[in-house]
Amino acid sequence: MLKSSLNRTFKKADSRRYRPIADTIIKVTLPRFSPDQDPGPNFLALVDDTGIKDIVRGSLIDDLPHGTTCVALKFDEGVILAGDRRATSGHQISHRTMEKVFPADHYSGIAIAGAAGPALDMVRLFQLQLEHYEKVEGKSLSLDGKANQLSQMIRQNLPQAMQGLAVIPLFAGFDLRLGTGRLFQFDVTGGRYEEAIFAATGSGSVHATTVIKMAYEEQLGESAAIDLVANAIFEAADEDSATGGPDLIRDVYPIIAKITSDGYEAIPNEDVSSAFNSIIDDRRSKVSRGE
Repeated sequence: MLKSSLNRTFKKADSRRYRPIADTIIKVTLPRFSPDQDPGPNFLALVDDTGIKDIVRGSLIDDLPHGTTCVALKFDEGVILAGDRRATSGHQISHRTMEKVFPADHYSGIAIAGAAGPALDMVRLFQLQLEHYEKVEGKSLSLDGKANQLSQMIRQNLPQAMQGLAVIPLFAGFDLRLGTGRLFQFDVTGGRYEEAIFAATGSGSVHATTVIKMAYEEQLGESAAIDLVANAIFEAADEDSATGGPDLIRDVYPIIAKITSDGYEAIPNEDVSSAFNSIIDDRRSKVSRGE
């Protein structure tokens, strides 16, 4: 008897508790667009069409330092990585000595282009992950595994990339299992693409790619490969304001590194400066001859 009365009491309380109140119900309708005004799935286009000022994209993001042109090239003993030293904030030069080429581990390297802050953090985390894997497993990750890991990191950065903080690196290394150098290019969504001969990224990549296409030869030696990537960056700097060429006054030159069966090795600054000085002398001689 007591149990049934308590049940009726709780049922009444529950019905009063969950009874909807007409004043709190709000009808939500989807916006309707005419065919010529429909922004589709692009939310940023919708924001622009409504006239909302994008303060974050317009001022803060655009003024952050961005790294630019990097190239990678296969030669007969492995892979060459190279990158200029300039970082730009909008139309201003924010850094003249930024490093964009790093060793990932003993047999691989990474070159960065895009938003400088996230790119440098990605490089440090990538280096740490490869070192951690080697300590835990007792062996290094395969070159394909390293490229896949970097691809996942780029994919995780996609939300920031949609806000203007994109990072587009190049990855290269010497595959000990295949006995050859390999290089990989990525897109902003984390797509991984292995390139057969060369790859370039950054604002001056179009000009650098053209130079390499015109001068590349099969069975390229180390010295010729260094001269070719130096020439590619030199021409990219001549056409692209965000790419820095050799700075003879400050003795600042692009970074060039090679990855062979002996591992990652940075090319000494003396050899790099010699390569660029040869290019400058050649340009001067052509100008004097009226070419």
